[in-house]
Amino acid sequence: MEHKQPMPIQIELGEKESEGVYSNMAVITHSASEFVIDFARRMPGTPKARVYSRIVMTPPSLILFLKTLEQNVGMYQEKYGKIKVEGMEDNESRDIGFK
Repeated sequence: MEHKQPMPIQIELGEKESEGVYSNMAVITHSASEFVIDFARRMPGTPKARVYSRIVMTPPSLILFLKTLEQNVGMYQEKYGKIKVEGMEDNESRDIGFK
């Protein structure tokens, strides 16, 4: 049986996308076939948040993304130390921000 090498993927990054979008809040919803992640920004002292980017992923793609994100957080913490979230202990929930 012949083992094929995966073809490398060339990723293009447009000028606008290379600037990035700042987000301090995410809202995640899902159906049986997809997850929707809305990245938003909420300014202190305001009751509203505005969505700046929406990402739609299939459940298998989301699992792969989650595993990659966990690996990268682990590498970050090995290099720079544990990430601390002000006002939040391990496994404690928050009423705003990323949940």
